[in-house]
Amino acid sequence: MKDLFPRTAAGGVSLPRMLIGTNWLAGWTHRSAAADHRVRHHHRAPDSIVPLLETFVRGGVDAVMAPFGRVPAVTNAVREAEQRLGVPIIRIDTPVVNVDDTAEGRREAAATFRESRELGAAFCLIHHSSTEQLVNKNKGVIDRLDDYTAMIREAGLLPGVTAHMPEIVVYCDQNGYDVETYVQIYNCMGFLMQVEAEAVAGIIHSAKKPVMTIKPMAAGRVTPFVGLNFSWATLRDCDMVTVGCFDEREAEEVLEISRAALERRHPDLERRQSPNPGQAAFGE
Repeated sequence: MKDLFPRTAAGGVSLPRMLIGTNWLAGWTHRSAAADHRVRHHHRAPDSIVPLLETFVRGGVDAVMAPFGRVPAVTNAVREAEQRLGVPIIRIDTPVVNVDDTAEGRREAAATFRESRELGAAFCLIHHSSTEQLVNKNKGVIDRLDDYTAMIREAGLLPGVTAHMPEIVVYCDQNGYDVETYVQIYNCMGFLMQVEAEAVAGIIHSAKKPVMTIKPMAAGRVTPFVGLNFSWATLRDCDMVTVGCFDEREAEEVLEISRAALERRHPDLERRQSPNPGQAAFGE
């Protein structure tokens, strides 16, 4: 493995500041049904995913974020990559959870957390679609969140939440909820963000725990050079950027762009193709 990618820590676990995202492996492209189908068809088995994971791990990025119970090809690919490389890969699970305030709902939630542990996760971050059902903006609270973080602890996992709503990070800190980290959308376009990037940047910089940011390239709406340079330039040293790629070539590019951004240098990348690559505007 190359020199370690810059690292941080959450819940006492050492983590790379770049995390491997999986939307572009699972077929959740935020682009179109056709794009989703193309990704799912290409990555329908672990064989196409393992080289990407190996590229990241060799580059010092050894943590993957996914709702593992819903993406068997990704889950199996992580296991195979670990076996090939002989090193563990940290799993950050983001399961969808039944948060109904009923006995049956709580049983299902507890079972979800146990499954997360069985799948090898270290972190269990409740998916935003579940967390946001509990948010009470009038009171500034996340109702019953402590119930679920206690269940996560009982399952032997480190608890946290994922968020599209920026208030969730604020409410977690204001109310002292038992979370070790939080996921927050953050990108230069403001894609899927509910307030301006400047406001979310302020929330991240005030957060009491490390923040795992997602969608740095706005689901492909900006180039990796633009999106990653923005994220690395505006986040704290303790925060993380979750980067999704389609294949190992893209993984190599985002690793180089990110290293260059953190080292304050221009990335060493192959030039993109053109019908006339000899144009002076493309440089040397």
